[in-house]
Amino acid sequence: MVEKEGFAALVLRLRAEGISDLDLLTAVEQTPRSQFVPAQFSDNAYSSRTIPIDCGSFMEGADLAVRILARLQVKPGQRVLEIGTGSGFMTAVMGRMAERVMSVERYKTLVTQAQGRIDALGIRGVVIRQADGGNGMPGEGTFDRIIVTAAFPTMPRFYADQLTHCGSMMAPLMVDEETCMMVRLTKTGSRFEREDLFTVPYLPLVPHIAAQL
Repeated sequence: MVEKEGFAALVLRLRAEGISDLDLLTAVEQTPRSQFVPAQFSDNAYSSRTIPIDCGSFMEGADLAVRILARLQVKPGQRVLEIGTGSGFMTAVMGRMAERVMSVERYKTLVTQAQGRIDALGIRGVVIRQADGGNGMPGEGTFDRIIVTAAFPTMPRFYADQLTHCGSMMAPLMVDEETCMMVRLTKTGSRFEREDLFTVPYLPLVPHIAAQL
């Protein structure tokens, strides 16, 4: 019941923002968010608040997660690269929409938890790897969509090299010490069109701490 009420309230808030993509909302509805949040926060699964998860990480509020996915515009048949699996919620939703999702997470604990949740939902075509992700995934070919959930001081060009023609990537950029902006880059030939979308509460990418967690 909590799931249905939470989802219904989320849809109303999203519609007020102009987000009404039926394929996306269906994928969200089929991915019970309460299974991705720590048990003590299950009442907040569909709220707009940021929720702490293991390894000092956090998951975006429900509204922000769907707003990002709405702008990413994942389509059937596409290959998606996600840097920062976290709880695996966005990974799972994209897994219902794309041909294949490769997600990279530095913390083994989060990789294991996210893989377990996605397997339990029977979502195919998702691969989660424990890796740093700071340089994208060289050697894995190109992707139609790339989504990054850790902030960079400048737009990382090495990801852009892994985009297909007309592919797009979204990544949070630190505009100044206080402000982080979600930016979308669309690739046309060797040129990129940049759009600044909205501010986000992401944390800067910390290099080389993939470590033991």
